[in-house]
Amino acid sequence: MITNMAGTGQDLLFKDECYRIVGACMEVHRTLGCGFLEPIYQEALAMEFQLKGIPYEREKELGVSYKGMTLVKK
Repeated sequence: MITNMAGTGQDLLFKDECYRIVGACMEVHRTLGCGFLEPIYQEALAMEFQLKGIPYEREKELGVSYKGMTLVKK
């Protein structure tokens, strides 16, 4: 969670975790480059998380509400 987006990272909760996740994302982008569809990056990022020992849940289902009503889609 970011409390001050213009900050230097001092305001991040879970700063170390954020650093590792962004690093994994940058590695995937650096290795694959641009131009692939989302599923390619999803799979590569899952592999990178495994390589870096970052726990994750792939495509976790989340409930969403809109103006106090729960959407059917998740």
